[in-house]
Amino acid sequence: MKNTSNFLVFRIQKTTIILLALSVFFSCKQKKEKANNEVKPNIVFILTDDQRWDALGYAGNKLAYTPEMDKLAKSGVFFKNTIATTPICAASRASIFSGLQERTHNYSFTTGNMKEEYMQNAYPRVLKKAGYYTGLYGKFGVKYKNLDSLYNTYENYDLRYDRKDITSYYYKKLGKDTVHLTRYTGEKGMEFIKNAPTDKPFCLQLSFSAPHASDNTVEQYFWQEENNHVLENTTVPTANISEDIYYNRLPEIVKSGFNRLRWYWRDDTPEKYQHSVKGYYRMIAGIDNEIGKIRKELEKKGVADNTIIVLMGDNGFFLGERQISGKWLMYENSIKVPLIIFDPRNKEHKDVDAMALNIDIPSTILDFAGVDAPKTWHGKSLKPFVDSNNADLKRDTILIEHLWDFKNIAPSEGVRTSDWKYFRYVNDKSIQELYNLKDDPREINNLINDTKYQKVVTKLQNKLEELTKKYKDPYQFNPVNLSVNLKNNLEFNWATSNKTQKQTAYQILVSSSIESINNNIGDVWNSEKVESAANSNIKYEGLKLDKTKTYYWKMRIYDEINRTGSYTTPKKLF
Repeated sequence: MKNTSNFLVFRIQKTTIILLALSVFFSCKQKKEKANNEVKPNIVFILTDDQRWDALGYAGNKLAYTPEMDKLAKSGVFFKNTIATTPICAASRASIFSGLQERTHNYSFTTGNMKEEYMQNAYPRVLKKAGYYTGLYGKFGVKYKNLDSLYNTYENYDLRYDRKDITSYYYKKLGKDTVHLTRYTGEKGMEFIKNAPTDKPFCLQLSFSAPHASDNTVEQYFWQEENNHVLENTTVPTANISEDIYYNRLPEIVKSGFNRLRWYWRDDTPEKYQHSVKGYYRMIAGIDNEIGKIRKELEKKGVADNTIIVLMGDNGFFLGERQISGKWLMYENSIKVPLIIFDPRNKEHKDVDAMALNIDIPSTILDFAGVDAPKTWHGKSLKPFVDSNNADLKRDTILIEHLWDFKNIAPSEGVRTSDWKYFRYVNDKSIQELYNLKDDPREINNLINDTKYQKVVTKLQNKLEELTKKYKDPYQFNPVNLSVNLKNNLEFNWATSNKTQKQTAYQILVSSSIESINNNIGDVWNSEKVESAANSNIKYEGLKLDKTKTYYWKMRIYDEINRTGSYTTPKKLF
Protein backbone atom coordinates (compact mmCIF):
# COMPACT_ATOMS: atom_id res chain seq x y z
CA MET A 1 0.00 0.00 0.00
CA LYS A 2 2.81 2.37 0.85
CA ASN A 3 4.56 1.68 -2.49
CA THR A 4 1.31 2.29 -4.36
CA SER A 5 0.83 5.60 -2.57
CA ASN A 6 4.36 6.70 -3.38
CA PHE A 7 3.83 5.68 -7.00
CA LEU A 8 0.65 7.78 -7.23
CA VAL A 9 2.40 10.81 -5.71
CA PHE A 10 5.23 10.40 -8.19
CA ARG A 11 2.79 10.19 -11.13
CA ILE A 12 0.93 13.27 -9.94
CA GLN A 13 4.16 15.24 -9.53
CA LYS A 14 5.39 14.12 -12.95
CA THR A 15 2.09 15.08 -14.58
CA THR A 16 2.18 18.48 -12.85
CA ILE A 17 5.70 19.14 -14.11
CA ILE A 18 4.73 18.18 -17.65
CA LEU A 19 1.64 20.39 -17.52
CA LEU A 20 3.71 23.32 -16.20
CA ALA A 21 6.32 22.80 -18.94
CA LEU A 22 3.62 22.69 -21.61
CA SER A 23 2.05 25.82 -20.17
CA VAL A 24 5.36 27.69 -20.30
CA PHE A 25 6.03 26.41 -23.83
CA PHE A 26 2.67 27.51 -25.20
CA SER A 27 2.85 30.82 -23.35
CA CYS A 28 6.26 31.58 -24.91
CA LYS A 29 4.98 30.46 -28.29
CA GLN A 30 1.96 32.73 -28.01
CA LYS A 31 4.13 35.67 -26.99
CA LYS A 32 6.47 35.01 -29.90
CA GLU A 33 3.58 34.69 -32.34
CA LYS A 34 2.05 37.87 -30.94
CA ALA A 35 5.36 39.71 -31.37
CA ASN A 36 5.69 38.40 -34.92
CA ASN A 37 2.13 39.41 -35.72
CA GLU A 38 2.47 42.91 -34.30
CA VAL A 39 2.46 45.56 -36.98
CA LYS A 40 5.99 46.89 -37.28
CA PRO A 41 6.32 50.59 -38.02
CA ASN A 42 7.37 52.01 -41.34
CA ILE A 43 10.36 54.35 -41.22
CA VAL A 44 11.21 57.34 -43.39
CA PHE A 45 14.75 58.64 -42.83
CA ILE A 46 15.35 62.07 -44.35
CA LEU A 47 19.01 63.11 -44.61
CA THR A 48 19.92 66.62 -45.75
CA ASP A 49 23.33 67.81 -46.95
CA ASP A 50 25.06 70.65 -45.08
CA GLN A 51 22.04 71.62 -42.97
CA ARG A 52 23.42 73.02 -39.72
CA TRP A 53 21.65 72.39 -36.43
CA ASP A 54 19.90 75.77 -36.21
CA ALA A 55 18.79 75.95 -39.87
CA LEU A 56 15.13 75.49 -39.09
CA GLY A 57 12.49 77.73 -37.59
CA TYR A 58 11.89 75.57 -34.53
CA ALA A 59 15.47 76.25 -33.39
CA GLY A 60 14.59 79.96 -33.19
CA ASN A 61 16.15 80.87 -36.53
CA LYS A 62 14.16 83.73 -38.09
CA LEU A 63 15.88 83.25 -41.45
CA ALA A 64 14.63 79.69 -41.88
CA TYR A 65 11.30 78.93 -43.54
CA THR A 66 10.60 75.35 -42.45
CA PRO A 67 6.94 74.94 -41.43
CA GLU A 68 6.91 71.17 -42.09
CA MET A 69 10.13 70.50 -40.19
CA ASP A 70 8.79 72.66 -37.37
CA LYS A 71 5.59 70.60 -37.22
CA LEU A 72 7.65 67.43 -36.86
CA ALA A 73 9.74 69.02 -34.11
CA LYS A 74 6.72 70.37 -32.22
CA SER A 75 4.93 67.02 -32.21
CA GLY A 76 8.03 64.83 -31.94
CA VAL A 77 11.37 64.80 -30.18
CA PHE A 78 13.93 67.48 -31.02
CA PHE A 79 17.54 66.75 -30.08
CA LYS A 80 19.23 70.05 -29.30
CA ASN A 81 22.81 68.73 -29.18
CA THR A 82 23.22 66.32 -32.07
CA ILE A 83 26.79 65.87 -33.25
CA ALA A 84 28.13 64.62 -36.55
CA THR A 85 31.16 62.75 -35.22
CA THR A 86 32.93 63.55 -38.50
CA PRO A 87 31.80 66.81 -40.16
CA ILE A 88 32.08 65.93 -43.84
CA CYS A 89 29.44 64.28 -46.00
CA ALA A 90 31.35 61.21 -47.29
CA ALA A 91 32.73 60.07 -43.94
CA SER A 92 29.58 61.03 -42.03
CA ARG A 93 27.40 58.97 -44.37
CA ALA A 94 29.84 56.07 -44.14
CA SER A 95 29.44 56.28 -40.36
CA ILE A 96 25.64 56.42 -40.60
CA PHE A 97 25.44 53.35 -42.84
CA SER A 98 28.03 51.32 -40.93
CA GLY A 99 27.33 52.53 -37.39
CA LEU A 100 31.07 53.15 -36.93
CA GLN A 101 33.33 56.06 -36.08
CA GLU A 102 35.43 57.45 -38.93
CA ARG A 103 38.50 56.29 -36.99
CA THR A 104 37.35 52.73 -37.65
CA HIS A 105 36.09 52.71 -41.24
CA ASN A 106 38.61 55.36 -42.39
CA TYR A 107 36.56 56.13 -45.50
CA SER A 108 36.89 59.44 -47.34
CA PHE A 109 36.49 60.97 -50.79
CA THR A 110 39.91 59.85 -51.92
CA THR A 111 39.74 56.23 -50.77
CA GLY A 112 38.46 53.37 -52.87
CA ASN A 113 35.15 51.60 -52.25
CA MET A 114 34.03 51.25 -48.65
CA LYS A 115 35.48 48.00 -47.32
CA GLU A 116 32.99 45.14 -47.35
CA GLU A 117 33.95 44.27 -43.78
CA TYR A 118 32.32 47.53 -42.63
CA MET A 119 29.22 47.19 -44.79
CA GLN A 120 28.30 43.64 -43.80
CA ASN A 121 26.25 45.11 -40.98
CA ALA A 122 25.05 48.22 -42.83
CA TYR A 123 21.70 49.15 -41.34
CA PRO A 124 19.66 48.79 -44.60
CA ARG A 125 21.04 45.27 -45.11
CA VAL A 126 20.13 44.27 -41.54
CA LEU A 127 16.62 45.66 -42.02
CA LYS A 128 16.20 43.96 -45.38
CA LYS A 129 17.20 40.59 -43.88
CA ALA A 130 14.68 41.19 -41.09
CA GLY A 131 11.84 41.49 -43.59
CA TYR A 132 11.70 45.21 -44.28
CA TYR A 133 11.17 46.54 -47.78
CA THR A 134 14.06 48.99 -48.15
CA GLY A 135 14.62 51.88 -50.54
CA LEU A 136 16.97 54.80 -51.17
CA TYR A 137 16.60 57.83 -53.40
CA GLY A 138 19.23 60.53 -53.64
CA LYS A 139 22.80 60.83 -52.48
CA PHE A 140 24.16 57.59 -51.08
CA GLY A 141 27.46 59.45 -50.77
CA VAL A 142 29.71 56.42 -50.29
CA LYS A 143 31.50 54.44 -52.99
CA TYR A 144 30.07 50.94 -52.67
CA LYS A 145 29.26 48.42 -55.39
CA ASN A 146 26.69 46.18 -53.69
CA LEU A 147 23.70 48.47 -53.22
CA ASP A 148 21.45 45.60 -54.35
CA SER A 149 22.29 43.85 -51.09
CA LEU A 150 21.04 46.87 -49.11
CA TYR A 151 17.91 47.94 -50.94
CA ASN A 152 14.94 46.37 -52.69
CA THR A 153 14.75 49.47 -54.85
CA TYR A 154 17.00 52.52 -55.16
CA GLU A 155 18.38 55.28 -57.32
CA ASN A 156 21.73 56.77 -56.35
CA TYR A 157 22.44 60.30 -57.63
CA ASP A 158 23.78 63.65 -56.48
CA LEU A 159 24.13 67.17 -57.78
CA ARG A 160 26.39 67.27 -60.85
CA TYR A 161 29.78 68.65 -59.83
CA ASP A 162 30.93 68.45 -63.46
CA ARG A 163 28.37 71.11 -64.44
CA LYS A 164 29.28 74.78 -64.11
CA ASP A 165 25.80 76.27 -64.13
CA ILE A 166 22.20 75.73 -62.99
CA THR A 167 22.16 72.29 -64.62
CA SER A 168 24.18 71.02 -61.67
CA TYR A 169 20.79 70.82 -59.90
CA TYR A 170 18.48 70.74 -62.91
CA TYR A 171 19.17 67.61 -64.93
CA LYS A 172 16.60 65.00 -63.79
CA LYS A 173 13.26 64.64 -65.56
CA LEU A 174 9.75 63.95 -64.33
CA GLY A 175 7.88 63.13 -67.48
CA LYS A 176 9.01 65.70 -70.03
CA ASP A 177 9.95 68.31 -67.44
CA THR A 178 13.49 68.84 -66.16
CA VAL A 179 13.12 69.50 -62.45
CA HIS A 180 15.24 70.53 -59.48
CA LEU A 181 16.92 67.61 -57.76
CA THR A 182 14.98 68.32 -54.56
CA ARG A 183 11.66 68.02 -56.42
CA TYR A 184 12.85 64.84 -58.11
CA THR A 185 13.85 63.21 -54.81
CA GLY A 186 10.54 64.13 -53.22
CA GLU A 187 8.60 62.65 -56.13
CA LYS A 188 10.62 59.42 -56.02
CA GLY A 189 9.86 59.18 -52.31
CA MET A 190 6.15 59.55 -52.98
CA GLU A 191 6.31 56.87 -55.68
CA PHE A 192 8.08 54.52 -53.27
CA ILE A 193 5.38 54.98 -50.62
CA LYS A 194 2.60 54.53 -53.19
CA ASN A 195 4.12 51.31 -54.58
CA ALA A 196 5.54 49.76 -51.40
CA PRO A 197 4.05 46.32 -50.67
CA THR A 198 1.38 46.24 -47.99
CA ASP A 199 2.36 42.86 -46.57
CA LYS A 200 5.61 44.07 -45.01
CA PRO A 201 6.93 47.23 -43.36
CA PHE A 202 9.17 49.60 -45.30
CA CYS A 203 12.20 51.77 -44.57
CA LEU A 204 12.81 54.60 -47.02
CA GLN A 205 15.89 56.82 -46.96
CA LEU A 206 15.59 60.10 -48.84
CA SER A 207 18.99 61.75 -49.17
CA PHE A 208 18.60 65.28 -50.46
CA SER A 209 21.63 66.97 -52.04
CA ALA A 210 20.32 70.36 -50.90
CA PRO A 211 21.31 72.72 -49.46
CA HIS A 212 24.84 71.81 -50.63
CA ALA A 213 26.33 74.48 -52.88
CA SER A 214 27.30 73.84 -56.51
CA ASP A 215 31.01 74.34 -55.88
CA ASN A 216 32.05 74.59 -59.54
CA THR A 217 29.68 77.44 -60.35
CA VAL A 218 29.85 81.20 -59.88
CA GLU A 219 26.36 81.36 -58.35
CA GLN A 220 26.97 78.48 -55.88
CA TYR A 221 23.30 78.17 -54.88
CA PHE A 222 20.37 77.23 -57.14
CA TRP A 223 16.84 77.02 -55.76
CA GLN A 224 13.35 76.57 -57.13
CA GLU A 225 11.42 79.70 -58.12
CA GLU A 226 8.56 78.77 -55.82
CA ASN A 227 10.88 79.54 -52.89
CA ASN A 228 11.81 83.07 -54.03
CA HIS A 229 9.54 84.40 -51.30
CA VAL A 230 11.94 83.19 -48.59
CA LEU A 231 13.88 86.23 -47.31
CA GLU A 232 12.73 88.15 -50.43
CA ASN A 233 12.44 91.51 -48.71
CA THR A 234 14.96 90.80 -45.97
CA THR A 235 18.52 91.97 -45.51
CA VAL A 236 20.36 89.09 -43.90
CA PRO A 237 22.24 90.25 -40.78
CA THR A 238 26.03 90.07 -40.77
CA ALA A 239 27.32 86.65 -39.75
CA ASN A 240 27.98 86.11 -36.07
CA ILE A 241 31.65 86.51 -34.94
CA SER A 242 32.68 87.53 -38.46
CA GLU A 243 34.93 90.44 -37.50
CA ASP A 244 38.63 90.36 -38.39
CA ILE A 245 39.63 89.51 -34.82
CA TYR A 246 37.95 86.11 -35.03
CA TYR A 247 39.47 85.26 -38.39
CA ASN A 248 42.92 86.28 -37.14
CA ARG A 249 42.66 83.81 -34.25
CA LEU A 250 42.40 80.87 -36.64
CA PRO A 251 45.51 78.72 -37.14
CA GLU A 252 47.47 79.40 -40.31
CA ILE A 253 46.71 75.90 -41.57
CA VAL A 254 43.01 76.85 -41.58
CA LYS A 255 43.55 80.32 -43.05
CA SER A 256 45.45 78.84 -45.98
CA GLY A 257 42.93 76.07 -46.58
CA PHE A 258 39.61 75.51 -48.32
CA ASN A 259 37.51 77.03 -45.53
CA ARG A 260 38.85 80.46 -46.45
CA LEU A 261 38.78 79.72 -50.20
CA ARG A 262 35.08 78.83 -50.03
CA TRP A 263 34.42 82.05 -48.12
CA TYR A 264 35.85 83.94 -51.10
CA TRP A 265 33.51 81.99 -53.36
CA ARG A 266 30.40 82.76 -51.30
CA ASP A 267 30.71 85.43 -48.65
CA ASP A 268 33.58 87.88 -49.18
CA THR A 269 31.35 90.70 -50.46
CA PRO A 270 27.97 91.86 -49.12
CA GLU A 271 26.34 90.91 -52.43
CA LYS A 272 27.74 87.37 -52.40
CA TYR A 273 26.85 86.94 -48.75
CA GLN A 274 23.22 87.99 -49.24
CA HIS A 275 22.87 85.72 -52.27
CA SER A 276 24.50 82.71 -50.56
CA VAL A 277 22.62 82.85 -47.28
CA LYS A 278 19.28 83.42 -48.98
CA GLY A 279 20.05 80.63 -51.45
CA TYR A 280 20.99 78.29 -48.60
CA TYR A 281 17.69 78.86 -46.76
CA ARG A 282 15.62 78.76 -49.96
CA MET A 283 17.06 75.34 -50.77
CA ILE A 284 16.15 74.13 -47.27
CA ALA A 285 12.64 75.52 -47.84
CA GLY A 286 12.50 73.35 -50.97
CA ILE A 287 13.18 70.25 -48.90
CA ASP A 288 10.54 71.39 -46.45
CA ASN A 289 7.98 71.53 -49.28
CA GLU A 290 8.74 67.92 -50.20
CA ILE A 291 8.35 66.77 -46.60
CA GLY A 292 4.81 68.15 -46.63
CA LYS A 293 4.01 66.24 -49.83
CA ILE A 294 5.52 63.01 -48.48
CA ARG A 295 3.42 63.25 -45.31
CA LYS A 296 0.28 63.70 -47.41
CA GLU A 297 1.22 60.61 -49.42
CA LEU A 298 1.59 58.63 -46.18
CA GLU A 299 -1.89 59.76 -45.15
CA LYS A 300 -3.31 58.93 -48.56
CA LYS A 301 -1.96 55.38 -48.32
CA GLY A 302 -3.31 55.08 -44.78
CA VAL A 303 0.05 54.44 -43.14
CA ALA A 304 0.80 57.86 -41.62
CA ASP A 305 -0.20 56.71 -38.12
CA ASN A 306 2.37 53.92 -38.23
CA THR A 307 5.27 55.67 -39.99
CA ILE A 308 8.16 57.08 -37.99
CA ILE A 309 9.97 60.03 -39.56
CA VAL A 310 13.62 60.75 -38.73
CA LEU A 311 15.15 64.00 -40.02
CA MET A 312 18.85 64.79 -39.72
CA GLY A 313 21.65 66.76 -41.42
CA ASP A 314 24.87 64.98 -42.39
CA ASN A 315 27.15 67.73 -41.04
CA GLY A 316 27.05 71.36 -39.98
CA PHE A 317 28.08 74.41 -41.96
CA PHE A 318 29.73 77.83 -41.66
CA LEU A 319 27.72 80.73 -43.06
CA GLY A 320 30.44 83.36 -42.81
CA GLU A 321 31.29 82.93 -39.14
CA ARG A 322 35.02 83.55 -38.51
CA GLN A 323 35.16 84.67 -42.18
CA ILE A 324 35.14 81.08 -43.41
CA SER A 325 32.72 78.75 -45.17
CA GLY A 326 32.31 74.99 -45.57
CA LYS A 327 32.52 72.54 -42.68
CA TRP A 328 35.31 70.08 -41.68
CA LEU A 329 36.46 71.87 -38.51
CA MET A 330 35.68 70.97 -34.90
CA TYR A 331 33.71 74.13 -34.05
CA GLU A 332 30.02 73.82 -33.19
CA ASN A 333 28.95 75.42 -36.50
CA SER A 334 30.52 72.46 -38.26
CA ILE A 335 29.72 69.46 -36.07
CA LYS A 336 26.19 70.24 -34.81
CA VAL A 337 23.25 69.07 -36.93
CA PRO A 338 19.45 69.04 -36.60
CA LEU A 339 17.78 65.81 -35.50
CA ILE A 340 14.05 65.23 -35.15
CA ILE A 341 12.34 61.90 -34.43
CA PHE A 342 8.58 61.89 -34.96
CA ASP A 343 6.68 58.78 -33.88
CA PRO A 344 2.93 59.21 -34.55
CA ARG A 345 2.22 56.47 -32.01
CA ASN A 346 3.74 58.63 -29.29
CA LYS A 347 3.17 62.33 -29.88
CA GLU A 348 4.52 63.61 -26.59
CA HIS A 349 6.81 66.49 -27.53
CA LYS A 350 10.23 66.76 -25.92
CA ASP A 351 13.39 68.81 -26.33
CA VAL A 352 16.40 66.66 -25.46
CA ASP A 353 19.69 68.08 -24.19
CA ALA A 354 21.66 64.81 -24.29
CA MET A 355 24.40 64.47 -26.91
CA ALA A 356 22.99 62.41 -29.75
CA LEU A 357 25.31 61.31 -32.57
CA ASN A 358 25.02 60.56 -36.27
CA ILE A 359 26.18 57.00 -35.47
CA ASP A 360 23.13 56.61 -33.20
CA ILE A 361 20.77 56.67 -36.17
CA PRO A 362 21.21 53.04 -37.33
CA SER A 363 20.75 51.70 -33.79
CA THR A 364 17.68 53.89 -33.38
CA ILE A 365 16.10 52.75 -36.65
CA LEU A 366 16.67 49.08 -35.79
CA ASP A 367 15.27 49.57 -32.30
CA PHE A 368 12.05 51.00 -33.72
CA ALA A 369 11.93 48.03 -36.11
CA GLY A 370 12.32 45.56 -33.25
CA VAL A 371 15.61 44.27 -34.65
CA ASP A 372 18.75 43.73 -32.57
CA ALA A 373 21.61 46.06 -33.46
CA PRO A 374 24.95 44.44 -34.39
CA LYS A 375 27.41 44.44 -31.51
CA THR A 376 30.06 45.98 -33.78
CA TRP A 377 28.21 49.31 -33.91
CA HIS A 378 29.42 52.26 -31.87
CA GLY A 379 26.16 54.18 -31.49
CA LYS A 380 23.21 53.82 -29.13
CA SER A 381 19.47 53.81 -29.70
CA LEU A 382 17.65 57.09 -29.16
CA LYS A 383 14.24 55.37 -29.04
CA PRO A 384 14.13 55.53 -25.20
CA PHE A 385 13.92 59.35 -25.46
CA VAL A 386 10.74 58.96 -27.50
CA ASP A 387 9.22 56.36 -25.19
CA SER A 388 10.28 57.69 -21.79
CA ASN A 389 10.97 60.84 -19.84
CA ASN A 390 13.84 59.24 -17.95
CA ALA A 391 16.16 58.14 -20.77
CA ASP A 392 19.90 58.40 -20.22
CA LEU A 393 22.60 57.52 -22.76
CA LYS A 394 25.25 57.40 -20.02
CA ARG A 395 27.53 59.22 -22.42
CA ASP A 396 29.89 61.78 -20.96
CA THR A 397 32.57 62.22 -23.65
CA ILE A 398 32.43 61.75 -27.41
CA LEU A 399 35.11 61.50 -30.09
CA ILE A 400 34.97 64.10 -32.87
CA GLU A 401 37.29 63.88 -35.86
CA HIS A 402 37.92 64.81 -39.45
CA LEU A 403 40.72 62.58 -40.69
CA TRP A 404 40.65 63.03 -44.47
CA ASP A 405 44.30 63.24 -45.53
CA PHE A 406 44.00 66.24 -47.83
CA LYS A 407 46.51 69.09 -47.82
CA ASN A 408 43.92 71.86 -48.31
CA ILE A 409 41.80 70.86 -45.31
CA ALA A 410 43.73 70.36 -42.08
CA PRO A 411 42.63 67.10 -40.38
CA SER A 412 41.71 67.42 -36.72
CA GLU A 413 40.56 65.35 -33.78
CA GLY A 414 39.12 66.04 -30.36
CA VAL A 415 36.60 65.25 -27.66
CA ARG A 416 33.43 66.98 -26.51
CA THR A 417 31.46 66.79 -23.28
CA SER A 418 28.32 68.70 -22.36
CA ASP A 419 30.48 71.52 -20.99
CA TRP A 420 33.89 71.23 -22.64
CA LYS A 421 35.54 70.77 -26.00
CA TYR A 422 39.20 70.02 -26.71
CA PHE A 423 40.68 69.49 -30.16
CA ARG A 424 43.99 69.55 -32.01
CA TYR A 425 45.23 69.35 -35.57
CA VAL A 426 46.55 65.95 -36.62
CA ASN A 427 49.48 67.23 -38.68
CA ASP A 428 50.65 69.50 -35.88
CA LYS A 429 49.30 68.39 -32.53
CA SER A 430 50.82 71.41 -30.81
CA ILE A 431 47.98 73.50 -32.29
CA GLN A 432 45.27 72.95 -29.70
CA GLU A 433 42.04 74.61 -28.60
CA LEU A 434 39.96 74.34 -25.44
CA TYR A 435 36.51 75.86 -24.93
CA ASN A 436 34.08 75.99 -22.05
CA LEU A 437 30.86 75.43 -24.01
CA LYS A 438 28.67 76.25 -21.05
CA ASP A 439 30.14 79.73 -20.50
CA ASP A 440 31.35 80.33 -24.06
CA PRO A 441 28.95 78.66 -26.53
CA ARG A 442 30.32 80.69 -29.46
CA GLU A 443 33.82 79.31 -28.78
CA ILE A 444 35.51 82.68 -28.64
CA ASN A 445 37.94 82.22 -25.74
CA ASN A 446 40.56 79.54 -26.32
CA LEU A 447 41.63 78.46 -22.82
CA ILE A 448 44.37 76.07 -23.87
CA ASN A 449 47.17 78.17 -22.36
CA ASP A 450 45.29 79.27 -19.25
CA THR A 451 47.03 77.71 -16.25
CA LYS A 452 43.71 77.41 -14.38
CA TYR A 453 42.50 74.76 -16.84
CA GLN A 454 45.52 72.53 -17.31
CA LYS A 455 43.88 69.70 -15.35
CA VAL A 456 40.93 69.90 -17.73
CA VAL A 457 43.32 69.83 -20.71
CA THR A 458 45.15 66.79 -19.38
CA LYS A 459 41.92 64.95 -18.63
CA LEU A 460 40.52 65.59 -22.11
CA GLN A 461 43.82 64.73 -23.80
CA ASN A 462 43.88 61.41 -21.97
CA LYS A 463 40.28 60.76 -22.95
CA LEU A 464 41.13 61.50 -26.57
CA GLU A 465 43.98 59.00 -26.48
CA GLU A 466 41.67 56.43 -24.89
CA LEU A 467 38.95 56.85 -27.52
CA THR A 468 41.34 56.83 -30.48
CA LYS A 469 42.70 53.50 -29.27
CA LYS A 470 39.21 52.15 -28.60
CA TYR A 471 38.03 52.92 -32.13
CA LYS A 472 41.23 51.97 -33.94
CA ASP A 473 40.66 50.35 -37.34
CA PRO A 474 41.03 46.57 -36.84
CA TYR A 475 42.03 46.18 -40.51
CA GLN A 476 44.61 48.94 -40.48
CA PHE A 477 47.63 48.45 -42.73
CA ASN A 478 50.89 49.34 -40.98
CA PRO A 479 54.66 49.27 -41.55
CA VAL A 480 56.61 46.78 -39.40
CA ASN A 481 60.26 45.80 -38.88
CA LEU A 482 61.49 49.35 -39.40
CA SER A 483 65.23 49.88 -39.86
CA VAL A 484 67.69 52.51 -40.97
CA ASN A 485 70.78 51.85 -43.10
CA LEU A 486 73.44 54.35 -42.07
CA LYS A 487 76.06 53.26 -44.61
CA ASN A 488 74.53 54.58 -47.80
CA ASN A 489 73.76 58.18 -46.84
CA LEU A 490 70.85 57.07 -44.64
CA GLU A 491 68.17 54.83 -46.09
CA PHE A 492 64.88 53.64 -44.59
CA ASN A 493 63.45 50.12 -44.80
CA TRP A 494 60.30 48.41 -43.57
CA ALA A 495 57.95 45.51 -44.18
CA THR A 496 54.15 45.55 -44.18
CA SER A 497 51.82 44.09 -41.59
CA ASN A 498 49.61 42.18 -44.02
CA LYS A 499 50.70 40.43 -47.21
CA THR A 500 47.15 40.39 -48.58
CA GLN A 501 47.11 44.20 -48.74
CA LYS A 502 49.10 46.45 -51.01
CA GLN A 503 51.04 49.57 -50.08
CA THR A 504 50.22 52.48 -52.39
CA ALA A 505 52.11 55.30 -50.63
CA TYR A 506 54.21 56.20 -47.60
CA GLN A 507 55.18 59.20 -45.49
CA ILE A 508 58.28 59.59 -43.31
CA LEU A 509 58.86 62.22 -40.60
CA VAL A 510 62.21 63.10 -39.04
CA SER A 511 62.26 65.48 -36.07
CA SER A 512 64.81 67.26 -33.93
CA SER A 513 63.04 66.49 -30.63
CA ILE A 514 60.73 63.94 -29.07
CA GLU A 515 58.15 66.72 -28.61
CA SER A 516 58.12 67.50 -32.32
CA ILE A 517 57.87 63.89 -33.44
CA ASN A 518 55.04 63.24 -30.95
CA ASN A 519 53.21 66.23 -32.42
CA ASN A 520 53.70 64.88 -35.97
CA ILE A 521 56.02 67.76 -36.88
CA GLY A 522 58.77 66.72 -39.29
CA ASP A 523 60.93 69.79 -38.75
CA VAL A 524 64.02 68.02 -40.12
CA TRP A 525 62.31 66.10 -42.91
CA ASN A 526 58.72 65.55 -43.94
CA SER A 527 58.63 63.41 -47.05
CA GLU A 528 54.91 64.19 -47.33
CA LYS A 529 52.85 61.58 -49.13
CA VAL A 530 54.92 59.66 -51.66
CA GLU A 531 52.88 57.47 -53.97
CA SER A 532 54.99 54.35 -54.20
CA ALA A 533 54.93 50.66 -53.29
CA ALA A 534 58.66 50.80 -52.45
CA ASN A 535 59.63 49.89 -48.89
CA SER A 536 63.42 49.52 -49.04
CA ASN A 537 66.40 51.77 -49.67
CA ILE A 538 64.28 54.92 -49.33
CA LYS A 539 66.81 57.75 -49.28
CA TYR A 540 66.74 60.51 -46.71
CA GLU A 541 66.17 63.92 -48.33
CA GLY A 542 65.92 66.28 -45.37
CA LEU A 543 68.11 68.88 -43.68
CA LYS A 544 71.78 68.21 -43.00
CA LEU A 545 72.15 66.05 -39.89
CA ASP A 546 74.54 66.54 -36.99
CA LYS A 547 75.55 63.10 -35.75
CA THR A 548 76.28 64.52 -32.28
CA LYS A 549 72.57 65.27 -31.88
CA THR A 550 69.57 63.02 -31.31
CA TYR A 551 66.87 62.78 -33.97
CA TYR A 552 63.61 60.84 -34.05
CA TRP A 553 61.62 59.37 -36.89
CA LYS A 554 58.35 57.61 -37.61
CA MET A 555 56.24 56.80 -40.63
CA ARG A 556 52.92 55.59 -41.97
CA ILE A 557 51.73 53.83 -45.11
CA TYR A 558 48.58 53.86 -47.25
CA ASP A 559 46.70 50.70 -48.21
CA GLU A 560 45.39 49.51 -51.57
CA ILE A 561 42.33 51.76 -51.38
CA ASN A 562 44.39 54.78 -50.28
CA ARG A 563 43.34 54.69 -46.62
CA THR A 564 45.81 56.37 -44.28
CA GLY A 565 47.44 54.20 -41.64
CA SER A 566 48.58 55.32 -38.19
CA TYR A 567 52.06 56.60 -37.51
CA THR A 568 54.48 54.14 -36.01
CA THR A 569 55.97 54.59 -32.54
CA PRO A 570 58.85 57.12 -32.72
CA LYS A 571 62.37 55.69 -32.99
CA LYS A 572 65.80 57.27 -32.60
CA LEU A 573 67.49 57.84 -35.93
CA PHE A 574 71.03 57.04 -34.75
